[in-house]
Amino acid sequence: MNKVGFIGLGIMGKPMALNLAKGGHQLIAYSRHGVPPDVVAAGATACANSAEVARKADIVITMVPDTPDVSAALFGEGGVAEGLSPGKIVIDMSSISPVETKQFAQKINALGCQYLDAPVSGGQVGAKAASLTIMVGGSEDAFNKVKPLFELMGKNITLVGGNGDGQTCKVANQIIVALNIEAVGEALLFASKMGADPAKVRQALMGGFASSRILEVHGERMIKRTFNPGFRIELHQKDLNLALSAARQAGLSLPNTATAQELFNACAAQGGKGWDHSALVRALELLAKHEIGADSAPAVK
Repeated sequence: MNKVGFIGLGIMGKPMALNLAKGGHQLIAYSRHGVPPDVVAAGATACANSAEVARKADIVITMVPDTPDVSAALFGEGGVAEGLSPGKIVIDMSSISPVETKQFAQKINALGCQYLDAPVSGGQVGAKAASLTIMVGGSEDAFNKVKPLFELMGKNITLVGGNGDGQTCKVANQIIVALNIEAVGEALLFASKMGADPAKVRQALMGGFASSRILEVHGERMIKRTFNPGFRIELHQKDLNLALSAARQAGLSLPNTATAQELFNACAAQGGKGWDHSALVRALELLAKHEIGADSAPAVK
């Protein structure tokens, strides 16, 4: 049994922390908005700040929204760095900048501790079911030490490479997810506007080469109009910003990623930052002046 510190107990962090507690580990917890009662009920020790977590825990996990939040949790006043002692391991499971991740790792290493970046994919459903995909950057030694913890939170666990490579892998994942959401949205919108039943079109496509997890889950969301997150548009905007920023630095053009980001931006402009990212289809519907599944959809001859 390890004493595991967990910082950030939001929509993803809380179920991940609870799965660690179910696995028999002692939780040392902190969250800006307070440690949720069910996490305390699972045996967690609530702390006043991140530094206290680091002092009491053997392994410290951060799961917060963005790069500045990780920086503050690690190196701000009352941050993890203040409470670390040599030999401990810090794991950041947030989705943040690969470039700054490498800088964070260097600072933690300088304190005599090991650092892993281990962003996840699978959303709230995967967090609750302990079926997350975990993409890890860091040393093989640190990875092997904490792999049993990862196995309590996820199923597909891969050491991608050195520090920063886990975050690079996650950004690549978010590019693929965004473009697939756009593709499914365009396909179902096309079907609906042509007069076909989008639900039956989706059912047919699920049996062919176009089948995907996005078509299965988010295609159903688009048809049933269930856009409660899930994974919020504002978080996917953040991830695509990371992709586009890094691409500029590397001299790359990512034209379809840029298009997906503009569609997310259009949703945000309509008050949709908090919608599930499958609601990207709403921007396409606005352009078409047609909603998927609308009863008034005429058959186009």
